[in-house]
Amino acid sequence: MVPERSRSEEKMTNSSTGSRKWGCLYGLYIGDALAMPVHWYYDRVALNRDYGQVTGYLAPRNPHPDSILWRSSYKPINRKGEILHEQAQYWGQRGIHYHQFLRAGENTLNLKLCTLLIESLNEKGGYDADDYLKRYIAYMTIPGNHRDTYLEEYHRHFFTKYAKGVPPRKCGVQEKHIGGLVGVVPIVVFYKDDWQKAREAALEHVCLTHLGTKMEAAAVLFAELLLQILNGIPLREALMTEAEKKRSPFVRYPFLKWLDEADELVVGRRFSTACYVEESVPSVIYLALKYHDEPEGGLIANTNLGGDNAYRGAVLGALLGAANGIEAFPERWIKGLQNPPPELIK
Repeated sequence: MVPERSRSEEKMTNSSTGSRKWGCLYGLYIGDALAMPVHWYYDRVALNRDYGQVTGYLAPRNPHPDSILWRSSYKPINRKGEILHEQAQYWGQRGIHYHQFLRAGENTLNLKLCTLLIESLNEKGGYDADDYLKRYIAYMTIPGNHRDTYLEEYHRHFFTKYAKGVPPRKCGVQEKHIGGLVGVVPIVVFYKDDWQKAREAALEHVCLTHLGTKMEAAAVLFAELLLQILNGIPLREALMTEAEKKRSPFVRYPFLKWLDEADELVVGRRFSTACYVEESVPSVIYLALKYHDEPEGGLIANTNLGGDNAYRGAVLGALLGAANGIEAFPERWIKGLQNPPPELIK
């Protein structure tokens, strides 16, 4: 059941295309929020002990047994690089949950930045990297804009370079984390009918913060899959076509042979549950194939697999939502989002 919406949203949802677009955006946010409390749990026994089988939004709790904040550090070289603000006091401590102050159904920082991206797309009438970077820098350097304790390495590297006077477009660093793919979704949804522009803008956006051939290959594959699915090609068909073409290194695995195996074997032994795209993107492909018509089951499975399940979940949720429409997600997940995605206006 779709929640109550504005007239413009209702009009958008009345068409199958509109439902796919909303499903893609909501799936992005739902996958992240569902996994948020158990994000970066690599010990599945501990995950189950602390939260049980996660099927709905939960608030995070301390201690987090797998937290690495105790050995993480960031010291800004000047005020331009100050991005930890009131959260700095928790760095260097053991057991601190990465998202300790977020509420059930709230999104992590990377998804909050997707909202900034949507606002930029709407106000500029298209993708404008310089406008997004201005919003990003302001958001990160002004205290109180978010309550996430942990900031990924790419933020720290970006603002270290920015504080040294490097132009914002040159502050990206070599990266290969799946969290860098979440911004592809709003861009592809916005340019759904202009495939070339969608690909170009998605790649430009990823390269603002996540440089490198692996990230580029992951962004190209993800954008291509989303474009196909948003334009009506079934998810399973799109995935199998990409696997047959073997253009991407992320699809060159015998996924069909593994579909009868336990998820814990495929995502955990065959592929690491870590954030690196060479492991996490094939994990998403496997889960998307297995749960291509079961969005709820797929996101629950991903969440309880642990590791970087929040950003795997965001990417997986976007694919499943684009394929099945917003109606395929439980009403409790749609209504339970603290800050749902804004409407993309075009």
